[in-house]
Amino acid sequence: MPETQGFDVKHVVLYDGSFGPHEIEQLVRAIAHDQGNFRALRDAVAELQKRENPTPASYVRLGVCLYLLGRYYAAIEALQRGDGGALAHYYLAKAYAARHYFDKALESWEAARKAGYEADACALGRAQTLRNAGDGKAALEVLDSCSGAVEQTAEYLAQRAATVAALGGNPNEVVALYQRALEADPDHPGALFGLGSENDRYGNDVTAMGLYRKGAERFPTHVGSLLNLGILYEDHEQYDQASQCFQRILDAFPDHPRARLFLKDTQASSEQYYDEDAQKKRDRMGQILNIPVTDFELSVRSRNCLQKMGIMTLGDLCRCTEAELLASKNFGETSLVEIKDMLYARGLHLGQFAAERHPPEVSEPEIITAEDQAILNKPLAELNLSVRARKCLVKLGINTLGDLTRRTGDELLACKNFGVTSLNEVREKLALEGLKLRGE
Repeated sequence: MPETQGFDVKHVVLYDGSFGPHEIEQLVRAIAHDQGNFRALRDAVAELQKRENPTPASYVRLGVCLYLLGRYYAAIEALQRGDGGALAHYYLAKAYAARHYFDKALESWEAARKAGYEADACALGRAQTLRNAGDGKAALEVLDSCSGAVEQTAEYLAQRAATVAALGGNPNEVVALYQRALEADPDHPGALFGLGSENDRYGNDVTAMGLYRKGAERFPTHVGSLLNLGILYEDHEQYDQASQCFQRILDAFPDHPRARLFLKDTQASSEQYYDEDAQKKRDRMGQILNIPVTDFELSVRSRNCLQKMGIMTLGDLCRCTEAELLASKNFGETSLVEIKDMLYARGLHLGQFAAERHPPEVSEPEIITAEDQAILNKPLAELNLSVRARKCLVKLGINTLGDLTRRTGDELLACKNFGVTSLNEVREKLALEGLKLRGE
């Protein structure tokens, strides 16, 4: 029989009895076990907010519950009016961290420790805050300073795994740490999300989806698990399930920008009509256009002229006009007839796709230093892109930063599921490396 059976959420929130880590853990487990308790918590909070002359202790109770509901700004305001005790500082730190007020969060973690909150819990909170603030090295130092039983807890192991991953450490070590965390607590949200992300990164979609689903069942809502699960559902064209994931995030966080945008993208994708026959024709045409001209028995003169003009495939030829070919030195009528006959035999003709050709870029030759070349040779994974953006780029055959900088924004947007949000993310990550997309 689960510990939460018969647990009265409204009584715990509204009754002026004991309210500490144990009661909060019971609240969390009760809601994870039965989503009906979420409504009970929301109703109890609304009633608590209406009470006249609240005490500092009741402000702490209210602030913690607002945090659990994902209403972080309101939680901060309530907790600041609290009694200044350990619990108030601890949840103030969590609320600040959730809103990316990292400096204030770090101050509150220290205040919670000094006020008597469990030191190990405060240290793990500091480590997570430092990592999320981009200081993985400092986060690892905090984790290294921990010792004893805490090192075997799911939270510590999950935090260490995430920190090692953020520092670009050994992926096998990251996976092993997440697996140990789940051995300690099979329901740990952070470990489920982290191990799901590792599987997702290596294309193990089925395993990743299972881990994300389990993580999404926890409370408070794990946004990362729901976001990535929704993206995977969308990749597998399971649009209804994807929409449900994004909608769940918006139910808890109505202003979440990525969830709102992804929901719109998913709804639009589900309404698109997919013409399989037309797609097969386009694929077949693409294969034909990619055939090298060297595969055909052309005269030496024609072959040399095409090579000098940089025409390598049938597609290149179809983007070229008769006048452009004839303007090339040593390319005469005989060669023109030879080329036109070759294309005609395959249902093609000169100038057929001339409108698709990109205008030539006129620029001074750029000298690339060894340092710049090293940056361009960096693997795409080093940009730490979101799952959606990374998967779309891989589908386009983009493996390095150099590959990425040779693409335009419009070319990226042409990829299914790659939207403006992903494009802006790519631009921001490239800017950190001092790079841009082609034409920008």
